[in-house]
Amino acid sequence: MYRQIADQLAQFIALKRLPPGTRLPAERDLAEALGVSRPSVREALIALEVEGRVEVRGGSGVVVLGQNGKPRAGQDVSPGPFDVIRARWIIESEAAALAATNATPQHLQQMKLALMDMRSERTHSPKATAADQRFHFAIAQASNNVALLLVIKQLWDMRTGDLYMQLESHFTGEDIWAKASEEHSALMDAIASRDADAAREAMRRHMKNAEVRFASGWRSPTSE
Repeated sequence: MYRQIADQLAQFIALKRLPPGTRLPAERDLAEALGVSRPSVREALIALEVEGRVEVRGGSGVVVLGQNGKPRAGQDVSPGPFDVIRARWIIESEAAALAATNATPQHLQQMKLALMDMRSERTHSPKATAADQRFHFAIAQASNNVALLLVIKQLWDMRTGDLYMQLESHFTGEDIWAKASEEHSALMDAIASRDADAAREAMRRHMKNAEVRFASGWRSPTSE
């Protein structure tokens, strides 16, 4: 859906010959005009930003950069960030529940070390993202299910892809990173306590909070 919307918006920009600097209609207005959800519009705008066609300027809106953005690579379309988060909500929550039953001291130590590295960072960074990934992979390994581990690794390939990372770049800051770290800490505590239900709910809450953050208002470029 988001790719179809992105193509429609690109055609709109081209047909109207909108010059660089032109501000597009508000996200809400685009969603109403196209009869689609705001998350789908947001993913489409991020896809166009990745391609260099528009720039999201937080409180200033979305402006046209030019009509000759980067060409699309083939016809394959990666899942949008919201689809990735919702898939992780389903799959990683069950992995967390299994981890609460099967985690070894070594798995818990891996989670602890990854969490320490996350806390050493003030906000999102390549190091922070790598630590976040290690934390989730440790949970997947602790589930004692190789198929789940492989699926979660595929989801993380999507989570660290251009589209997801570009969207995330608009929702960074010390407060957000601190909250995410707290969610990871609660998740590790639930797994360490061998409470499968609590671990499942902690992962679901973490994923839902990520979705809510991505669906909130665009962050101003000058805000933290």
